[in-house]
Amino acid sequence: MTTNSYIFEYLDENDFRKKERSVRKYNMLAYKKLTFNYYPELRKGNFLGEEISKDEKAKTISYELKLPTDELFAKVHGEIRLHYTVYTEKKVILLTNITPEGILDEGHRAELSTYKGVMVSKTDPERDMFKINLLNMLGK
Repeated sequence: MTTNSYIFEYLDENDFRKKERSVRKYNMLAYKKLTFNYYPELRKGNFLGEEISKDEKAKTISYELKLPTDELFAKVHGEIRLHYTVYTEKKVILLTNITPEGILDEGHRAELSTYKGVMVSKTDPERDMFKINLLNMLGK
């Protein structure tokens, strides 16, 4: 590792790792992109995604990186996004969150069922199945 590379730190490592494992379990493509493409690029200082905010005083920049997400999953639950903040002077990347939180938290706690190929939450499966059926009826 070179001295020019950035290091990762976590806002809440346990919570972040749980969500990362849910992504691995339910969306292997997004997990592989994150692990083998995005993380190495971030470490090199190539900040990916959309710049959300900048704090000149603290010398930080916050980003949101959209991960590959199945179109139907995105319509039912939302896009999978990595949230991170770069501390430019310290050469630190603070990994803050992976969203959507609800379904990723649930996916870690229990095995989620799928309906027509999309994860369905345990808290409100009827709503999710209704959305899936409606999107299929409308032709996505």
